[in-house]
Amino acid sequence: MSVSSVERKKKIIDEINRTGKVKVVDLAGFFQVSTETIRRDLDGLEESGLLKRVYGGAIKTTYKIEPPFSQRAGVHLQEKIRIGHKAAALVSDGDAIVIDVGTTTLEFARALKQKKELTIFTNSIPVASVIMEALNNHELTGELILLGGSVNPTQRSTSGPLTISVLHQFHIDKAFISVGGISLKNGVSDYDLDESYVSKEMIEASNDTIVLADHSKIGNQAFSKICSIDKIDVIVSDQVMPESWCHDPAVKALKWIVADENC
Repeated sequence: MSVSSVERKKKIIDEINRTGKVKVVDLAGFFQVSTETIRRDLDGLEESGLLKRVYGGAIKTTYKIEPPFSQRAGVHLQEKIRIGHKAAALVSDGDAIVIDVGTTTLEFARALKQKKELTIFTNSIPVASVIMEALNNHELTGELILLGGSVNPTQRSTSGPLTISVLHQFHIDKAFISVGGISLKNGVSDYDLDESYVSKEMIEASNDTIVLADHSKIGNQAFSKICSIDKIDVIVSDQVMPESWCHDPAVKALKWIVADENC
């Protein structure tokens, strides 16, 4: 069986969710790869918080499940609107930007009116709809590129190898990333494995990475690690940086922007 590393890891997670555990030897035989390859896969998945390594294999770990997109849209809505407007000020006319999936990035997309000659990539169907309407109404100008791939109807997103292969073809100015959690120890994380892989590729393809995170995300850890905090250039939040973070070397170069009620 010849599958990519991403597909192999996805199948491992599917199996561990189904049975609660996996064995290195069994997986190596199934995928027809070496046991060392499987161990590296399991180590990487454990680092992302997706399983717990045990002798000879791995077992399931539990995290809370993210609610559907429609249920999250109204949670902390005013904070998300302020964050979206503050983040939109970081976009310059002519920028190539990529916007990932999230209710906060949706508010960011709504705040992009009056921008000119943008190239906008996204794997979010709601974001694409907002941008398309703004283009049709001449509220902004530029080009919209919807990243194709497998559709997740619950989260209204696309992901998978097709999505990632398109990202590999471009050099992007700024990535705007919505997250499930962000902490000093565990970095930036989200709940969906497939969407996390796409977010990682967005960050790799971009010169600057801007994370949009309301107060409920600060200090929390979600299901799947996207990157360490030192990979982030800017955080836009409705709260100030936690005092315990201020002198940590990981955030030395990080710019923290507060979207307060006066925005």
